[in-house]
Amino acid sequence: MIKSIFKATLIVYALMIAANSFPCTTIIISGKATKDGRPLMWKNSDTESPFHSLVYSDSSGFQLLGIVRNSSKNINTASVWAGTNSQGFSIINTLSYNLTENRVSSRNGSLMRKALEICRNVPDFKRFLDTLSRPMNVEANFGVIDAEGNAAYFETSSEGYKMQDVNDPSIAPNGYLVYTNFSYTGFYDKGEGYIRYQTAMNIVAGQAPSKNFSPQWIFNSLARTYYNSLLNIDYTDKDVMSLYKNGYIHDSDFIPRNSTASSTVFHGVKKGENPELTTMWVILGYPPVSVALPAWVKAGNDNPCLLLRKNGESSSKMCDWTAKIKKTLYDVERGHGQTYLHFSKVYNDEGTGYMQLLKPIEKNVFDTFDPLIEKWRAEGGVNINDIISAGKKVCDPIEKFYLSVID
Repeated sequence: MIKSIFKATLIVYALMIAANSFPCTTIIISGKATKDGRPLMWKNSDTESPFHSLVYSDSSGFQLLGIVRNSSKNINTASVWAGTNSQGFSIINTLSYNLTENRVSSRNGSLMRKALEICRNVPDFKRFLDTLSRPMNVEANFGVIDAEGNAAYFETSSEGYKMQDVNDPSIAPNGYLVYTNFSYTGFYDKGEGYIRYQTAMNIVAGQAPSKNFSPQWIFNSLARTYYNSLLNIDYTDKDVMSLYKNGYIHDSDFIPRNSTASSTVFHGVKKGENPELTTMWVILGYPPVSVALPAWVKAGNDNPCLLLRKNGESSSKMCDWTAKIKKTLYDVERGHGQTYLHFSKVYNDEGTGYMQLLKPIEKNVFDTFDPLIEKWRAEGGVNINDIISAGKKVCDPIEKFYLSVID
C-alpha cells in the first residue's frame, strides 16, 4: 500500500500549476437536503489579501455583517466578500474563469455589499442584477440564500447572468451545488478549481444520503480537509503521513491553502421563521489553525469580539493570532518554498498538531451556542444577552490558547 501511495504522491510534483490569487471553494445545500430543513451556504475565501475581519455596518440600507479585507480603511464602505443582512439575505462568490474569453477587472466585492444593503431575498438580487448597466465588470458565481427558502447561484459575466436554482431537481438533483472557479454554463474545459471541485463533490456525496449536514461538519470535512481527489489520498492518513519524514508536504489543490483568509458558513432559516435567526459562522485566517465563532446581524457589535473589527481598528484579534501561526507553517521562504506546508505542525500521529489541539476548543463553541440557537428558535428571536455571556465563555479559552503558543 505504501508503495502505491508513494507513486500517487509523485503526481503532486507534476501539478506545479501557477496558483490563482482567488481560488475559492463554495457550496449551497438546499433546505430540502438538510435534516433541519434550513439551507446552508459555505465559502472558503482565497485571496491575495491574507487578513480578513468581520464587520457590522448600518450606515446604508439594511444592517449587515460582512467579511472585509483589513486593507479596507472604512468599514462602512468596504467591499464585502461574504455577508448577511437583517432580512436573512446572505451572499458569497467565487471568481469564474470560463465565462468570457478574456478576464475582466472585478467589482465583485462592491456589488455584494450593495446587494446586502438593498436586497431582501433572492428575487430582489435578480432584479438588482437586471438594473445594473452593462458591462458590469464582474466575472463570478454569486451564491445567495434568503429567509424564504430560496437558494441559487448566479453565473454572472459583465454582459449578463444565468441563474442556477438549487431547489430545482433538474439543476441540483441531490439538493446541493458546488462551485469553484468555473461556471457550468461557461466555456467547456476552461476555468480553474476542477480538482477542488471534485474533492468537495466526493466528500459531500458521501454525506448526502444521511442529510447530516451542519456548519460544524462543513468546517471539519470541507474547510479543513487534506484529501486530494485526483490522487485519491488523504494526507491525515497514517500511511500517507509516514512518507513525509521531515514533516513537509507540497501544498497543491487542497481546499484549504496558503491563500485561504477566511471560511464562512451561513445557516439559514425555515420559511416563516424570524430572519434574525440566520447564523453566520466565521473562521478567520487559515482554517486548520483557527476556530469558528457565530455571529448575528441583530447582535451588531455585541457579537464575539475576537471576530469583529470596528472603525479605527486595523484588524481583529483572531486574524492577528492565526496569521502568526500560519507564518510558522509556511516557513520555507527561498525559491518556491511557500508552496510547501510544514504539515506535521498542523496534524501528526502524536495528536499535537494545531488542528488537533484546537478541535476540543471549537467543540466547546458549538456545544455552547447550539442549545442557545435551538432555544431562540423556540422563542422566535435572538437574545443578545445570551450572546454576550456565551461569547465570553467561549472566547476566554480561545484567547488563552493562542497567547500560550504565540511568542
